[in-house]
Amino acid sequence: MNIVLLEPEIPENTGNIGRTCVVTGSSLHLIKPLGFIIDDKHLKRAGLDYWPRLDLHMYEDYGDFCSKNPDARVYYATTKGRHIYSEAKFGQNDFIMFGRESRGIPEEILVEHPDECIRIPMMGEERSINLGNSVSIILFEALRQNGFAGMNLTGSLHRLSWD
Repeated sequence: MNIVLLEPEIPENTGNIGRTCVVTGSSLHLIKPLGFIIDDKHLKRAGLDYWPRLDLHMYEDYGDFCSKNPDARVYYATTKGRHIYSEAKFGQNDFIMFGRESRGIPEEILVEHPDECIRIPMMGEERSINLGNSVSIILFEALRQNGFAGMNLTGSLHRLSWD
């Protein structure tokens, strides 16, 4: 899977999302401008020692992302979407884009892709769920739909055994 952050603003969120990408075998795509420098101590703290193993791709702007991924199937996570994320039919190499923490994905982009705009249901008129949590919710649904391909599906204890 491919997680795309369009102009992320908070380094701790990006670090957390990077860690999630590593443990799920997903790639992280960052579209500038970023609200922090890439070697920010808060980003590294949230990403812990996972960050060096991250499959990271950087883009100068949305146009650069589109030109370098011309055949990408992209879902746009937005509170404005008409479809619930669990209704999407995710493929193993799909891209899921998330917007800025403060404003989301610009509506100029959303109106070009109405059928690919997906949302997480929420109560009432609340604005949004934390970006890291939103990525996890949708990413794990996409992974579930693809049978958690390549992932470890068995757990083991550290000192004892289940038997």
